[in-house]
Amino acid sequence: MAAAMASAAERAVLEEEFKWLLQEEVHAVLKQLQDILKEASHRFALPVGGSGGAVKPENFVLSTSGTDQVKGVLTLQGDALCQADINLKMPRNNQLLHFAFREDKQWKLQQIQDARNHVNQAIYLLMNRDVNYQFKTGSEVLKLMDAVMLQLSRARNRLTTPATLTLPEIVSSGLTKMFTPALPPDILVNFYINLNKLCLTVYQLHVLQPSTTKNFKPAGGSILHNPGAMFEFGNQRYEVSHVHKVECVVPWLNDALVFFTVSLQLCQQLKDKISVFSSYWNYRPY
Repeated sequence: MAAAMASAAERAVLEEEFKWLLQEEVHAVLKQLQDILKEASHRFALPVGGSGGAVKPENFVLSTSGTDQVKGVLTLQGDALCQADINLKMPRNNQLLHFAFREDKQWKLQQIQDARNHVNQAIYLLMNRDVNYQFKTGSEVLKLMDAVMLQLSRARNRLTTPATLTLPEIVSSGLTKMFTPALPPDILVNFYINLNKLCLTVYQLHVLQPSTTKNFKPAGGSILHNPGAMFEFGNQRYEVSHVHKVECVVPWLNDALVFFTVSLQLCQQLKDKISVFSSYWNYRPY
C-alpha cells in the first residue's frame, strides 16, 4: 500500500513537472530559437518579412596559400554576386588576362538563397506555435522539433556541401557569358560556397585533337576537377590542363553556421527532456 501511495505521489509530481515543461519551458525554448534564427536571417542581409533597407554590397579580396596565378575582388550583395573583377596569369606565356562581370549582369548564389529559405521556413514553423498555443502531448513537441531540425540541417548542408557538377554543366551554366571582355574559349570558371568561404575555380583547357592517342574518358560530377579531367561539349573534346582555386572568407556565413549549430543543439536538448518523461510513461502515448 505504501509503495503504491509513493508511486502515485511520484507520478503526480512527474505529471506536474511535465505539465510545466509543456506549458512554460517549451515556449521559452521556442522563443529562444526564434530570436537566434532571426539573427541568422539578418546575417543573410534579407530580414524576415522584407523589413529593412537595401542590402549593402560587400567587397572580398580573393586569396590562395599557393600560386598567385589568379587575383581578384568579388562583390557580394545578399545572395547575389554583383561583380567579379579577376586577373589571370596564363602559365604558358605569363600573359595577363583581365575580365569582369558586365554591368547588367549578376550571378545568383543558389546555395545562399536555399539556406536563407530553409531558415525562414524554420522561423515560420516556430511562429505558428505562439505563446498562446497549448501543447497537449510530448509527441506534438517532438514533431515540431523534428520539422525545425530538418530545415536547419538542410540550411547548413547547402552551405557545407557544394553541388557536384560535370564540366559540360559548368560550360552551359551561363557563367561564361557574364564577363567582359568575353572569356577565352579555353577558360572555364565556377563560383560556389564552401562553409564560410566564397570560392572561385578557374579551369584552363586544351582541345584534344581527333588524332590524339589519349584514351578519352569523360569525367563525372565533382566539386573540384583536377588537371587531366576530360569532357566533350559541342562535338569537341577537351582536357583540363591547369586548375586554380582561390577563395575569400565571408564572416556572416560563419555567423550563420554557428547559429544553425546552436539552434540544432537547443532542439535536441528539448527533445531529450521530453524523452526522459516518456520513459516513465512508456505504456501510453506521451
